[in-house]
Amino acid sequence: MTTAIDAAVRSLGEDFLAEAFGRSFKHWSQAAAGLRGLFTWDDLNDLVARHRLDAPRLRLFRDGEQVPPYEYLHTSVTKRSEVRHRVEPSGLHRQIADGASLVLDAVDKLHPGVQDLAEALERHFRTDVQANLYASWHPTEAFGIHWDDHDVVVVQLEGAKRWNLYGATRTDPLRLDVESPVKPEGPPVAEVVLQAGDMLYLPRGWWHAVAATEGRSLHLTCGLTPATGHHLLLWLAGQLLHSPTLRAGVPTVAGPAERTAYAEQLRKEVSAALHPHIVSEFAASLDARDPGRPAPSLPYTGNVPADPTLVLALTTARAAIENADHAAVLRAAGHEWKFHPRVRPALEALVSGTRLTFSDLAERSSLTIEQVAGLATELVSKDAAAVSHPR
Repeated sequence: MTTAIDAAVRSLGEDFLAEAFGRSFKHWSQAAAGLRGLFTWDDLNDLVARHRLDAPRLRLFRDGEQVPPYEYLHTSVTKRSEVRHRVEPSGLHRQIADGASLVLDAVDKLHPGVQDLAEALERHFRTDVQANLYASWHPTEAFGIHWDDHDVVVVQLEGAKRWNLYGATRTDPLRLDVESPVKPEGPPVAEVVLQAGDMLYLPRGWWHAVAATEGRSLHLTCGLTPATGHHLLLWLAGQLLHSPTLRAGVPTVAGPAERTAYAEQLRKEVSAALHPHIVSEFAASLDARDPGRPAPSLPYTGNVPADPTLVLALTTARAAIENADHAAVLRAAGHEWKFHPRVRPALEALVSGTRLTFSDLAERSSLTIEQVAGLATELVSKDAAAVSHPR
């Protein structure tokens, strides 16, 4: 499945980034053909049966309204007075037969294959990704016309979905904004039918309405967390705390001259900080601070043994490498390490998402197995990597 994920993500490459990303929708026919079996009905049944999927993690929608959870969840109280909810299959079936569609949020945290897809998108777009699953059985618009506060990449897994696209009525809207987008009037600007194996990209703020064309449908919507100018300025304010001007109290009770002088000094320092490379520095900071997904290395809680069959994998898809002072610098999960340049090929493989055995790492880096175990121990101790036995 890794090859199929890589092929799908390649479709989101240079031409797409230059021509459509953040600007307009894009439809790829069969670009994700290899992902049709990534998540199946059996997988959905297994997750519903084995996990506690309280609302709003698992939701049902019909005619634009959310179905009350008590219609399909059974509530019980444990002997420790803990309230628990579990899906009642008969209630779930009844609501779906009545026209409801199902949404399961953050499937990437429950399913290894979907996690692999989300992490590949994170490496590509350098942002956090959450994949939600949508299951439909009826040719009705379960959610009505709506917009999302993040860009989305949609992968149609089974069946077909009709997407009526209306464009944006407010540029780059946010969930917490100073005003709300106005609902569009008139017919859609495009109608796209996604077949199994197709992909669709929609920018943030694009109004859309979705319905299965006929029969049942499964699709994944991968949401890309936006990093806005607002986020950049908040980060920059933190970077400027070395400045006495930024640390000083704002002269709210001073006279006009003092207020003006303070504002002018603040403007100069902020303007100077907004140099041409500030976006690159902000992006690098976001990557370096990304904690990734938690992955314990049990049973190993201290030093990792020098076992050539153990596998090492980074826990963040946004790790990065650069050269500095004749060293390969790895930044991951909020930490930084300097390695001998000969280790760079092994680090590059890990950063690309490859899981490497200790023997592979030793071969690619000219290290001994004991040195690899030491490297693994250091990364694991900072939650930047995890070790496991081969799958």
